Amino acid sequence: MHDHVVRVSAVLLAGAVAFTAPAVPARAAAPGDLRSDLRSDLDAILADPRLDGAAVGAVVRDARTGAVRYSRGAAAPVLPASNLKIYTSSAALSLLGTGYRFRTSVHAGKVSGPSVKGDLYLKGTGDPTMRAADYDRLAAQVAAKGIRRVEGDLVADDTWFDDVRTPSHWDPTDLQYYYAAPISALNVAPNDDFDTGSVSVSVTPGEEGEPVRVGLAPATDVLKIDNRAVTGRPGSSSTLSIDRANGSDTLVVTGSYPAGATTFTTLRTVRKPTMYAADVFRKALRAHGVQVKGTTGRGRTPARAARIASRESMPLSRLMVPFLKLSNNMIAEILVKAIGRKAKGEGSWDAGLPVIERYARSLGVPSARLEMADGSGLSRLDRTTAGDVSTALGRVRKARWFPVWYRALPVAGDPDRMVGGTLTSRMRGTPAAGNVHAKTGTLTGATALSGYVTDKAGRRLVFSVILNGYAGGAPKDIEDRIAVRLAGGTSSSVLRTRTTQAGPQVECSWIKRC
Repeated sequence: MHDHVVRVSAVLLAGAVAFTAPAVPARAAAPGDLRSDLRSDLDAILADPRLDGAAVGAVVRDARTGAVRYSRGAAAPVLPASNLKIYTSSAALSLLGTGYRFRTSVHAGKVSGPSVKGDLYLKGTGDPTMRAADYDRLAAQVAAKGIRRVEGDLVADDTWFDDVRTPSHWDPTDLQYYYAAPISALNVAPNDDFDTGSVSVSVTPGEEGEPVRVGLAPATDVLKIDNRAVTGRPGSSSTLSIDRANGSDTLVVTGSYPAGATTFTTLRTVRKPTMYAADVFRKALRAHGVQVKGTTGRGRTPARAARIASRESMPLSRLMVPFLKLSNNMIAEILVKAIGRKAKGEGSWDAGLPVIERYARSLGVPSARLEMADGSGLSRLDRTTAGDVSTALGRVRKARWFPVWYRALPVAGDPDRMVGGTLTSRMRGTPAAGNVHAKTGTLTGATALSGYVTDKAGRRLVFSVILNGYAGGAPKDIEDRIAVRLAGGTSSSVLRTRTTQAGPQVECSWIKRC
């Protein structure tokens, strides 16, 4: 748990706006009143027996006035899962700005002809979008300077952030999976989803009875492979297991994979993200004809070292799309540290989280009802309320950056993954499809859906539904039925609505993304 007793005394609050609508229960409604119909319909949906004994938070507001249209358990503390990213993402846009970019750069001391007479420095500021191709382009810039030899070492400078890689309270069984990767000021992402801190592992069958072939992309020597898996007979079941024990830099591959099967790929985290980045960069230097004579290690870039290559990320306004559409946990945690670095001069969770909480207070979220143990919602120590989430959603609508943020939210039923995101396969063929823009959230025993919807009268509504401690699996269909009802679905159509899952849940990857 982070110590939030000491609060920051000042912080930039650009983008915070007033929202004076009263947060009071809706007026009593007469029989036949539309508000009464809404209340009875939502009460009926939430009467699902799976919610018996569960903590239920559900709030609906008029987006323009803030008036409450429905409220149940509005002030009850609940585990928000990835709905916590509502606070993290809006704080990042307000405090860092839409144009904020991460920079990765290469520095050298004395350069004499084709040689660096000393060490070469790779310096990062947390960029989650750095892929192997980007390190290759940095290496190409170094080679374009005519440099062919580095007489000293390659020094990886990750001092922009602290060296705490993951929060201590994250579930240790999660730590080998991409949604709980360690982060650094120097990172490598293996894909366009920017699952930074992970490597892509591929397994290809050989001849029956022979070992399988295991590959890593990008290629790296910081993760060793212990391949004990064999190729099974054609058509046999796969018993493949790919594991990296906590504290280990070895990937153990066991089991059997059938001959003739297609290549299997998955992601696994790399324990030392800084050295992973340095290794990928050093290989790129070698490919461009630049030889480093010394070793690779961590250190700090001297103030007088000259910058000889650099790369900037996309602006934060664009990064919001993969962050929120795909509910990327690592981007969330990097933004927490970036906020801490800007506001307090320290890139850490202990510095960044109180700043985000202070920002949330400016949105009307009381300190006593918000506990942020991380920025992504992966921690089971996080707490907020559905009422406070709905208040924040209402107030951010007046921020200058709101159109950017609204477009980055998942859109119900849209088949384009970078539009629909975690809502791609939900609420299709209903009035909510293409209408609901909302953030999802899922952990074991916790599910959430909060965002915006336009009803059939053209009124924009804000809603937050957070459910904890229900029976069985995550009742996404209950969230969807509420959203469909708000979008103008009839009572009968609401009761027929069910969630369509986006394929099988492999290693809880969809759960952790939601």
